[in-house]
Amino acid sequence: MPDALPAHLADRLARRESNYLLFGLTPPRHSVTAEEAQGIADVTLERLAGLDLDGLLIYDIVDESERTDASRPFPYLPTLDPAEYLAHHLGAWDKSVIVYRCVGKYTQPQLETWLHDQDPQRVSTVFVGAASREMPVETTLAQAQALRSRSRPAVLLGGVAIPERHAAGAEEHVRLLAKVDRGCSFFITQVVYDAQAARNLVSDYYYACRDRGLEPAPVIFTLSVCGSLKTLEFLRWLGVDVPRWMENALRHSDDTLEASSAHCLATAKDLAEFCRSLEMPFGFSVESVSIRRAEIEAAVVLAGRLRAEVL
Repeated sequence: MPDALPAHLADRLARRESNYLLFGLTPPRHSVTAEEAQGIADVTLERLAGLDLDGLLIYDIVDESERTDASRPFPYLPTLDPAEYLAHHLGAWDKSVIVYRCVGKYTQPQLETWLHDQDPQRVSTVFVGAASREMPVETTLAQAQALRSRSRPAVLLGGVAIPERHAAGAEEHVRLLAKVDRGCSFFITQVVYDAQAARNLVSDYYYACRDRGLEPAPVIFTLSVCGSLKTLEFLRWLGVDVPRWMENALRHSDDTLEASSAHCLATAKDLAEFCRSLEMPFGFSVESVSIRRAEIEAAVVLAGRLRAEVL
């Protein structure tokens, strides 16, 4: 008999399976032509062709300047809508996709229409709320979650997990439990450079689930290579906690990109071992926050090593 077809990512996430490998993409700038956007998509898919990925993440980008008083290291440039980028330029990708939705940008009818247009076997989503309370929004995170539960529950919903926020207040696991109550079936973290903060969050979440008789939802840890001090500065601006020792190592390394990649791989091995010891479902997503070719290619190499050495 022929081998059974592999399960879709959404099915695996819903069953609380483990060992996911995803790759995160930011859509091209809004100013590019349709032909340029297609060229970028083609090059991207060619880069990823050799990887054994379970799916893609496509980010939704907003201006987060109101989140912090610090100056943004790179200028904010509007990007194509991730749903439009997927629909019009990533048709050659035949695996699963998780599309981020910064829900404050969209009206409830817009979100509802998009949800109903999706194939739930192929497309899942992560809803992201406003970066600050001061930002005006069309739809709140709670409203978007309720809308999806009411009108299109077949589309699997994920949420954001922030280890740094847990380190500051030790309550992020409570937020995860609340998000599960509102329909979330998996979580994707902010970029992880501090493995200890991520372990603390996972541990508190896992034992809180056990105390309530719940099966924990998978947590997918995001890893990002850092090839320059400018990228490091940007990671910090995004809210990523880069430990002092790691910053020193990157600043004084002869090859910042190699040092960063080695740290990401070590972090992945650490977190994988910890999650397996708990029987906690987990996975990894790799991205490059930089558009520099060297950093993008290093991210691709890292993803390949994760599949070969960790997952």
